[in-house]
Amino acid sequence: MPATDVLPDLSRIYRARQALQGQVARTPLIRSEALSRRFGCEAWLKLETLQPIGAFKLRGATFAMSRLGPEQRQAGVVTCSTGNHGRAIAYAGQRLDIHTLICMSRLVPANKVEAIRALGAEVRIIGNSQDEAEVEALRLVEEQGMVYLPPFDHPDIITGQGTIGLEILEDLPTVDTVFAGLSGGGLVGGIGIALKGIKPTVELVGVTMDRGAAMVASLEAGQPVQVTEYESFADSLGGGIGLHNRYSFEAVRRHMDRAYLVSEAAIARAMVHFVEHEKMLVEGAAVVGVAAIEQHSLDVRGKQVVFVVSGHNVALDTFDRARALAAVSR
Repeated sequence: MPATDVLPDLSRIYRARQALQGQVARTPLIRSEALSRRFGCEAWLKLETLQPIGAFKLRGATFAMSRLGPEQRQAGVVTCSTGNHGRAIAYAGQRLDIHTLICMSRLVPANKVEAIRALGAEVRIIGNSQDEAEVEALRLVEEQGMVYLPPFDHPDIITGQGTIGLEILEDLPTVDTVFAGLSGGGLVGGIGIALKGIKPTVELVGVTMDRGAAMVASLEAGQPVQVTEYESFADSLGGGIGLHNRYSFEAVRRHMDRAYLVSEAAIARAMVHFVEHEKMLVEGAAVVGVAAIEQHSLDVRGKQVVFVVSGHNVALDTFDRARALAAVSR
């Protein structure tokens, strides 16, 4: 069962924010005129796309790697990833002079694989799911003594992602609802600890694709479960949460108010909206909150709503496919 007594707390997230100053970007929160008009709310975009690697994952990876001791740094860091976490580990490893090895499945888009290699990390493509990639990463820990930093189920990873919540509340103290992509739970769990610790009335909504939604299936089952992984425009949200999940499952269970599943067509339409109206080319995982409001006809009228725009690492051919699907699904 998930651990319940070792989760990061608000004070730890404040300490992480201090540690990350100068290491990651304090990203802007900007108002979306188009979404405000469309949904009858005050819509705001938290632009994690402006991190040096183009995604929020840099926060947790940098904080976790900065806390490694000399012997751990010498041993090197291994992880599994659907792309953005691996890129964050590679980037932090390059800056800290730590050898990194990233295990990924064949479902990870080629543009994300090449971006990781360009940062000097060693890459291994293993199997057809993140779970299979994780098996290889854990084998390297056992056989070579490398340090494993998972993409979400680690207190320092969750803590680093939680700094997003602090920034949202500092920039918009009147926020009513925050939408964020739901995958392994590092993002939603970390943001939730920050939001609920400061302003418990804020509603935190997690959104993910409607096939292979591991966290939603696990919450429904009351414990981590395995799911089949599928290709998705929101590929960053794919993968399991680990059957022995110790931290992120419980962080999400405690702090997320609601979760929604969205179709590939809804994700595609939201991606097109961001290009046409926000002038931003972003990945599917970054737009699922907008997709949820549209697909489920959610009433956010009169509210202060924040969408965590989690990353922009999308291949042009992926966007072309999304645009084609959006055109026939309106």
